[in-house]
Amino acid sequence: MPILFRDGWRVFFMAAGLYAVAAIAVWLLWTAGAAELPFAPGPIAWHAHEMVFGFASAALGGFFLTAVPNWTGAPAPTDRFVALVAGLWLAGRVAVWFSGALPAGVVALLDLAFVPVLGARMVAMLMIRPKPQNLMFIALLTLFWTSNLLVHLDWIGWSATEAQGMRGGLLTVSAMIAVLGGRVTPAFTRNALLRGNPASPVPVSRKPLEIAGVALPILTALLALAGAPDLPTGAVATAAGIAAGLRLAGWRGLSTLGEPIVWALHAGYAMLALGLLAWGLALLGLGSEIGALHILGVGAIGGMTLAVMSRASIGHSGRPLRAPATVALAYGLIPLATLLRWAASAWPGSFHAAGTLGAGALWILAFVLYLLALWPVWTSPRPVKGDAS
Repeated sequence: MPILFRDGWRVFFMAAGLYAVAAIAVWLLWTAGAAELPFAPGPIAWHAHEMVFGFASAALGGFFLTAVPNWTGAPAPTDRFVALVAGLWLAGRVAVWFSGALPAGVVALLDLAFVPVLGARMVAMLMIRPKPQNLMFIALLTLFWTSNLLVHLDWIGWSATEAQGMRGGLLTVSAMIAVLGGRVTPAFTRNALLRGNPASPVPVSRKPLEIAGVALPILTALLALAGAPDLPTGAVATAAGIAAGLRLAGWRGLSTLGEPIVWALHAGYAMLALGLLAWGLALLGLGSEIGALHILGVGAIGGMTLAVMSRASIGHSGRPLRAPATVALAYGLIPLATLLRWAASAWPGSFHAAGTLGAGALWILAFVLYLLALWPVWTSPRPVKGDAS
């Protein structure tokens, strides 16, 4: 097997970067009126679906195939299994691309196959050392798959659940970020601060906030998936955003500005807090819902996945845990893209097209920089001991 399939982080983090560029490039061509898209769903539905169930699912696949063996001590998946699930992910992308020429049921079967196979492998590994805080990801992955199912049931013509599925998927990934980001951000910040100064004040975690910071985003995802009324959903999402912001305030993010590979985690989590708050307020009648959803999609999911994928790629390849300058620049481009895309929704007049195109261009540039910097990491073996590279 090629080295690309030796580890889950190699092929999936590469695939996520490539798809981040390709999917948004296609979307921008359509937005600019330069291309007709061949999909069965409308272009806006295709764009939303592929960023959540295409791009984000690749990032999740790479993370779980890498992290779960570390959590449990289970053997890492074989290269053949990694190649299998990567092929299933790619088959889903191809099926949705050619959905205009394929039966909707076939598209659904191909696109829905990836997550169950990934989840079954996760269950097998997690049961070696079962812990509730890790097993909860199986429940979240089930919510994610159910969200995609609701989208496909709509596309087949059996229901009217596309909006529920799209929002459920986006909010479920946001909930995963709330859980995982809440673990790794303060932990990596603590390590970085203590390396610089063993007497340095460290991040503070308060148990009530930790519970609220996990439970409220998950409840928000459940309400979105269920198509609950705007009032309770908005109230819970607003509370989730406030809880996330209060958690983040104790993690000493300003002390990490000299280490991009750490502050990028803080930036992604800040976008999560802001996005949940903005979406909750939008459901309550204050602000643009589309703008809020893009804070979550571009800023939280895009920013946090970029931070985690780059850090994991560098760390698991045995290289010094420092972000290359181009990757550090990419970290900074994502919040700028988020601001532009939010502004395009908040002021939908003549600025809408320019803001959307500008945000897409910044997103593409960020992931091109990520791909250029980390391509050698994914496609080459770990450096031998003593290798300065």
